[in-house]
Amino acid sequence: MNDDFMIRSYGKSELAMLYFPNTESKKGALNNLNFYIDTKPGLREKLRELGSPPNAHTFMPNEVELIVQALGQPYGKKY
Repeated sequence: MNDDFMIRSYGKSELAMLYFPNTESKKGALNNLNFYIDTKPGLREKLRELGSPPNAHTFMPNEVELIVQALGQPYGKKY
C-alpha cells in the first residue's frame, strides 16, 4: 500500500502513471486506466454524475476518491 498517496486533484495522465508506472507512455497508461474504469460496473456513470466533462484533463478530488474506492490505491511513485 502506498501510504504517501493523497486524495487531491490529479492530471488524468498523472494519476494513470501512478496506477501504471511501468507503462512506456502517459497515453498508454491513460488508456489502461480508462479500460479499468470502464470494467468496474457503474464507475464511469458515477464519474459522469459528478459533473466533470469527459474531455477534462484533470480528475477532481471527489473523482479520485471514487476511482480509489473502485480500483484501490495506486502503487506508483508520487510525482
